[in-house]
Parts: sequence; C-alpha cells; structure tokens
Amino acid sequence: MRVARTDPTAGAPRQGRLRGVRPELWAAFAALAAGAVLCVIGWYGVSGERFAERQLPYLASCTVPGAALIIAGTVLLAHGRSTLAAARVEELYGLLVATEATAPLSPGSPQTVATSDDLLMVPGGTLWHRADCPLVADKPEAVPADATILARGDLGPCPICEPPADAAPER
Repeated sequence: MRVARTDPTAGAPRQGRLRGVRPELWAAFAALAAGAVLCVIGWYGVSGERFAERQLPYLASCTVPGAALIIAGTVLLAHGRSTLAAARVEELYGLLVATEATAPLSPGSPQTVATSDDLLMVPGGTLWHRADCPLVADKPEAVPADATILARGDLGPCPICEPPADAAPER
C-alpha cells in the first residue's frame, strides 16, 4: 500500500514550473534544428547531381523550406526572448508596486527613512548616519560618530537617512 505524499506547496501558485516552460523558445529551437537538417539534406542531394535540372528538386523540396524554417526559428527565438524579458519586467514592476503599496505614505510629504537623533559612523567610511539608517542598521562595526571627526569635515551626511543639519561640521 502506498502512502500519498503531501506537497507543502500544494496551495501555492507554481510560478517556478511555469517560468521554466517557454513554448516559443522550444518551437524556435525545433524550427532551427529542422531547418538545418533540411539544408544539409538539400546540399547533399544537390552535390550528388551533375546537371542543374536534376538539382532543382532538392533545392525546392529541402533547401528552400530549410532556409525558411531557419528564418522562422530566428524570428521565434527573438520573439520568445523579448516575451521573456517583458514578463520579467512585469514581474519586477508588480513587486515594486506591491512594496510601495504596503509602505505607509502621507500625502504631500516624503517618507522618512530614519528618525533617530543618535549619529553613527563606520570606521573607514565617508558618511555619518542616523542610528536607524538602513545602511548601518544591524552592523556591529558601526560606532557612535566622533565629534572631532565631524568637526574636521572628514565625514559627509548620509543621503539616505539625512542626519540633522545641526550635527553637520562647520566649514
């Protein structure tokens, strides 16, 4: 007696499997292969005949259709790749819109990335940051900003978290 296995992703959409199936690309490769085979058969048939009137059937039945299949396969390959690229752009756009839709935005004001008044710096870095800036958050090497380094002007303000202007060194 066999035990039925349960798939943990049974309810989830199967985008991974669908993403791998590209009928345009498979058709393109099949047309290219069939066209190449027909061209080789036509060339072999033409090369075995001495007179032009006996070569024409090979040209008409193998070489010309083979060349047409190669052209069709090339067109399908170009179309399949552009379709794939368009699908990827659509997927990225959907992810971007979904991310923006979940972020709370107040009308008329830009979204603040960081709000902490504590300033941090990374030794060897070129910027000072707010403590909750995404560039230094959860980094153990981030240390409190040194007032002497800020006063010398060795560090610039982070363009992401925009630390307070009163902490900027006087130039």
